[in-house]
Amino acid sequence: MGDEAAVAAKPFIIGVAGGSSSGKTTITERLVELSGAEHLSVIELDSYYVARPDEPFEQRVAANYDHPDAFDWPLLNDHLAALAAGATVPIPVYDFSVYDRSPEVRLVRPNPIIVVEGILVLWEPTLRARFDLKIFVDTPADLRLIRRLQRDVAERGRTPDSIIGQYLETVRPAHDRFVEPSKRHADVIVPDGGMNRPAIDVLLARVRELAGT
Repeated sequence: MGDEAAVAAKPFIIGVAGGSSSGKTTITERLVELSGAEHLSVIELDSYYVARPDEPFEQRVAANYDHPDAFDWPLLNDHLAALAAGATVPIPVYDFSVYDRSPEVRLVRPNPIIVVEGILVLWEPTLRARFDLKIFVDTPADLRLIRRLQRDVAERGRTPDSIIGQYLETVRPAHDRFVEPSKRHADVIVPDGGMNRPAIDVLLARVRELAGT
């Protein structure tokens, strides 16, 4: 990762969790808009799916991507520790069309605010302990499923039948078993996700105050 000058102060690290398509990205985008991209770095948990280069495509498709075992927690924790120490880190780029990491990486700088966003970022204890603020986006299941259908058809080339099948087989069970229970670790719960503009504006103003930007 190279030797770099340390940032002036330890970054303010925010974890944004919640169910699939709950509105986590909307809140993260508002944080970037409010703070400025030069002050805030974003890390997506989806970038840290375990690499599966030796598995056949059919096996990769059938994997459970909503279970905690699907993620490379040690690498994510190492990257956050490096960012906190002032280093730029190479974030993996995940290719959803092949269900594996691409050869590319995305360089992320150690800005004053770092947001880690993903369904299970409040589940893993070592990661959770790194957050200065823990947010859970709480959105009804029907809205999350509709948004997931729209996103995966438009952006990931999936069929509605495959999306619904995955939702019933892995997404909903993992949400009930892992994601929903992690809500108890949150400092702030935002109801209705990105649709709750008053709650988001109050939250973002407080984040800006805490982070000193």
